[in-house]
Amino acid sequence: MSSVSSSATSGVSGAEPAAEPAPSESNESHLRHLSLFLRSPEGHAAIMGVIGAALITFGGFGAGSVRRRDPLLESMYLSWLRFGHGLILSSMIVWLGVLLMIVAWVRLGRATLGGRTTLRELRWIVPAWTAPLLLAVPMFSRDAFSYLAQGALLRDGFDPYAVGPVANPGILLDNVSNVWTTTTAPYGPLFLLLGQAITSITGDNVIAGTMLLRVTMLPGLVLMMWAVPKLAGHMGGKPAIALWLAVLNPLVLIHLIGGVHNELLMVGLMTAGIVLVLERKHVGGVALVAVAVAIKATAGLALPFMVWIWMIHEREDAVAGNRTPLSPVKSFAKTAGTGAGVFAMVFAIASLAAGVGIGWLTALSGSAKIINWLSLPTIMAHLVTVSTSWFFDVQIGPVLEVTRMICAIALAIVIIATWWRYRRTERDAVKGIVIALVAIVVLSPAALPWYYSWPLALAAGFAMSNRTLMVLVGLSTWLMLVFRPDGSIGLYTVAHVALATFAAVVAALSLTRVDPLHVRGSRRATPGATVEKHSLAAPRGHSENE
Repeated sequence: MSSVSSSATSGVSGAEPAAEPAPSESNESHLRHLSLFLRSPEGHAAIMGVIGAALITFGGFGAGSVRRRDPLLESMYLSWLRFGHGLILSSMIVWLGVLLMIVAWVRLGRATLGGRTTLRELRWIVPAWTAPLLLAVPMFSRDAFSYLAQGALLRDGFDPYAVGPVANPGILLDNVSNVWTTTTAPYGPLFLLLGQAITSITGDNVIAGTMLLRVTMLPGLVLMMWAVPKLAGHMGGKPAIALWLAVLNPLVLIHLIGGVHNELLMVGLMTAGIVLVLERKHVGGVALVAVAVAIKATAGLALPFMVWIWMIHEREDAVAGNRTPLSPVKSFAKTAGTGAGVFAMVFAIASLAAGVGIGWLTALSGSAKIINWLSLPTIMAHLVTVSTSWFFDVQIGPVLEVTRMICAIALAIVIIATWWRYRRTERDAVKGIVIALVAIVVLSPAALPWYYSWPLALAAGFAMSNRTLMVLVGLSTWLMLVFRPDGSIGLYTVAHVALATFAAVVAALSLTRVDPLHVRGSRRATPGATVEKHSLAAPRGHSENE
């Protein structure tokens, strides 16, 4: 309504410019808009997502990655939720919540493609879906307990890069997954400082520590909400679609918020840093990515590609100022040298503050303890052992060492080749980062579902066909479903994988079809067209950047 009236006013010759609305009027307008949205089918989808998140939180008290001994549940007489029929009921509630969030997300995606949902509305939905998950036990992963135990190591005078949580017995150690009790911390010094601060405040209180740890991740979500649409503006994508795909995605919210993963901070900082560099704030952008590396090393992969963007800007500025551009070699030395200096300064400050060295780099190999066929080397090892099992007694361990070495060599070649190939434009450089991140996820010794949030945050900024979006919806859904709520792997259970695959295919088709299974006899929608009965009217008049 307001956009139509303002347009009409501006079209009258000699009309006085419209006065700025008073703050109270603006607030009333926003509340009225929100009320109208909640009564629309898209609003119903948003509410469905909130209900789904609440069900995940409630069901998680029995089926999630709960503490091995939970006095809180015992005092509330709810321990029965963790065993037998109670566990089955809890699991059903969690999976119902996950499916509701996926259905709501796909419906919102269909509405966004049809122009019936704006960026502002999607930004309202993100905190609404996030809020219930803030109260959940760790979901689909036990990593939060490892984070707290590693923070407690630093708090109690141990070097987390030299010893694992087993060196510091206590309640926090009791809840760490057995495979990680002897593993040194593979995270950056800044993240260890956060863990130290949290455990200094909450002591060995697992519940308070988990809640505070989750809160410290939220700035990453805020940065993603700001940076992903901005990145889409630079890369030619649609900001609303980018936010829907990379932030509102249940794979991201349930795993990164519900699972309490430091990827949320790392991806938010990395994406924001890339956007700053694209906006010619080079030093600030490199500094943000350096902070991201001080959380988790993966973010460092973006830095060499950001040098190309900086060089492009230097050349453009020289031409615009009628100056002779520096030679490529001198320009590279200048930008790469400055960037390396900024990175070194930020990282040195974080390391000195934590009182640790760079021992975490050697701990990165700890991920080799994870064996699942989300990573290519594990798939290759399984294929070799299964195909030769009738003829030879081949164990997976030795084969896995060989396949991981082959994939490590391939990864190094891919990253170097991609860095050199994608250097000519800003778009090339960002695309190169996406390719390199995908290569790391696929070719590394181990991969977990939430690792795909790394490249997804950047890939969402590019313009994509409906078919590509359908593939990403299906992949996100499948990855969301192949792990169990308690953090165990469902990839080796045929029925589990089959059901996840079926749900992924239905979700992908539902992006452009109201009823892909023809339960209601709906027909396929034209790509990009409005597909629901209520949507035959013109889309609401809101700007894409609203």
